[in-house]
Amino acid sequence: MTRPAQTTARDDTVQSVERAILILEALGAQTEGSRLVDLVAATGLAKSTIHRLLATLEKRHFVQFNRMTNTWHIGRRAFSVGSSFVFDENIVAAALPFLRELRDRTQETANLGVLESAEIRTIAQLGDRGNIRAAALKGGRMPAIASGMGKAILATLDSGRLGLALPAEPMRRWTLNTIASQSALVTDLEATRTRGFAFDNEEYVKGIRCVAAPVTALAATTSIAVSVSGPCDRMSFSRLERIGELVNSAAQQMNASFAPYGKNGGAHTR
Repeated sequence: MTRPAQTTARDDTVQSVERAILILEALGAQTEGSRLVDLVAATGLAKSTIHRLLATLEKRHFVQFNRMTNTWHIGRRAFSVGSSFVFDENIVAAALPFLRELRDRTQETANLGVLESAEIRTIAQLGDRGNIRAAALKGGRMPAIASGMGKAILATLDSGRLGLALPAEPMRRWTLNTIASQSALVTDLEATRTRGFAFDNEEYVKGIRCVAAPVTALAATTSIAVSVSGPCDRMSFSRLERIGELVNSAAQQMNASFAPYGKNGGAHTR
């Protein structure tokens, strides 16, 4: 039975994207791969349309072609994108007890994030009872150089990798407190390394401070950090130091909890 290829004017969808997804779904349903004629039957799309979309998907490694059997298959990039959901769910489940304890002991917002390129993506967040404004909601992204979690992770890199990770100057400012030069950022990261935790002093969102520590158990495949964030009127500098010790302790406990994932090689490289 063929699937409809056309969309109506009320669908509010992008036709080429929807067609590409139809192809990926059809390939995902066939463990032995699909010939072009099979994809025509499964999707209801024209042969020429499928050919063009496959060429684009192949270039991005979402599909691959087996020239021995003349069949198309799901590619490694499609697997890594899909597996990130499973990875996030597993890691969040393991981290939740520690995030709850941080939230309850500080009465502030506890966060867990992963480094993706030059950004931190928040994969878990437990808000305080006051429902304060946080720097990033779950699923949100922040620049690594202007966030506590990002700087905590950057501080674990050796000089060679750090040099590749730092943006070119002039560096963008999100607030007046954003560190805007490579030399100043390197100095800040050195202090982070010595302390064991990083500070975000209103560097991304005005009025919000954060303290973060790296979770290194999965460092071979994935860079993760944990943090506590809150409004400046509750997050004084002296309190940041005290909370930093709690966050660092939570990160060490997470390392033990995440160890089985590290032994399994993690889900994928970010």
